[in-house]
Amino acid sequence: MTEHSNEGVRGMSPLWTSAEIEAATGGVASAPFEVTGITFDSREVEPGHLFVAMPGTVHDGHEFVAGAFERGAIAAIVSKPVDGPHVLVSDIADALTAMAAASRNRLDPKALVIGVTGSVGKTSTKEALAAALERSRKGHVHRSVKSYNNHTGVPLSLARMPRETCFAVLEMGMSAAGEIAALTRLVRPHIAIVNAIAAAHIEHLGSIEAIADAKGEIFEGLEGPKVAIIPEDSHQRDRLVKAARGHADETITFGRSQDADVHAVHAVNSSAGGSLITARLLSSEVTFTLSQRGQHWISNALAVLAAVEAAGCDLAAAGLALGDLGGLKGRGERHTIRIDGGEALLIDESYNANPASMAATLKSLGEENVQGRRIAVLGPMRELGAESERAHEDIGEFALEAGIDRLILIGPEYGGLVSAFHDKVAIDRAADVDQAIAVLKGRLASGDAVLVKASNSVGLARLVEVMAVGRELVNEGPDH
Repeated sequence: MTEHSNEGVRGMSPLWTSAEIEAATGGVASAPFEVTGITFDSREVEPGHLFVAMPGTVHDGHEFVAGAFERGAIAAIVSKPVDGPHVLVSDIADALTAMAAASRNRLDPKALVIGVTGSVGKTSTKEALAAALERSRKGHVHRSVKSYNNHTGVPLSLARMPRETCFAVLEMGMSAAGEIAALTRLVRPHIAIVNAIAAAHIEHLGSIEAIADAKGEIFEGLEGPKVAIIPEDSHQRDRLVKAARGHADETITFGRSQDADVHAVHAVNSSAGGSLITARLLSSEVTFTLSQRGQHWISNALAVLAAVEAAGCDLAAAGLALGDLGGLKGRGERHTIRIDGGEALLIDESYNANPASMAATLKSLGEENVQGRRIAVLGPMRELGAESERAHEDIGEFALEAGIDRLILIGPEYGGLVSAFHDKVAIDRAADVDQAIAVLKGRLASGDAVLVKASNSVGLARLVEVMAVGRELVNEGPDH
């Protein structure tokens, strides 16, 4: 079963009927039908799905309706008539949002909705929390897939939510003030998590304080138990507490600080490569092994445990889930590369990057137990505005502190780092991803550990595909 479909789940009713879509959207169905899943990406279509012909920045979704039917789509939502079963609506984005609202409204009143936002690590936190809730075996857990967290991704995630859902974990992102406020009023979470505040999107928002304010908008949609979960260790802790005031009935802090409501009493690296943690919560204490390495992952795990406790679920089961959690594609997934009769480790952090996540993952690389060298292949961090030059140069200090042996740097943004640190750490420069691949192939040896990290738009995922999977990544583009 796919993450976004209820197909094949015993006892679950269809995700949507044509009559329900008509009622939600005000559209007109060409014929009766039932669907088991929904997507606006024709590459994701599976038999039984509804295809939403969303307008794109490059292509119109209507161009892919025929292909969606060939892949097994039962019907489509369109704004102009097409061959095949469909619901005709006046505005497709509005129709999807209307379906999202209807999906949220039809949930059982006992179901629990948890919203997650933050500057870094929100997708990982969302995945870890969903895994922890699934281990509790208290009912179906629905979550956002991938990083579908914006003005189209959140409505899609809600519209995909089976009516039998007992727990929903939904991620919300933003690049400007006011965006999360709109999303959280659609999601209407009972528990809202801000897992971290960092200088992501500072180009658009202007200051770290403005970023905190924008993330704090998530509390405006709280209902039911109205629980706000906030990072104690953040410099923006008090600002977030103030944002939660008036919206949350309970505010819970988490972090390494002993002042946090949920904190790590002990946290040490485990022999298995992760961390062994004893955490103190509001009403209990739990010891567990975290499969992922790094301080940022410890923080994420504490946020997860705070939410699990607030949800009244099994903390021991949550600890087991955190121990079994694998790395996510682009967010810590680990690959073994066969080389020179031996092996090298490649850590895929290619999906996103900002100064805080760069520092955290470089530190984690430095903690890897390796026989060879620690190599970091780094691309630019986007949307930093006036902070960009200084932020890229600061990466050199993070690398030195972590004990990184070699840096392979992509793009002109790292010019200041090279000037300041060329005599302190081995550095190779690359104009683009292709050149970085060539440099890494020439440098990599058995026993090495390689970290790959950049903003997603840089395209470092292709390096991972070439080096770890052994094939070229096809650029599929966003508009299908």
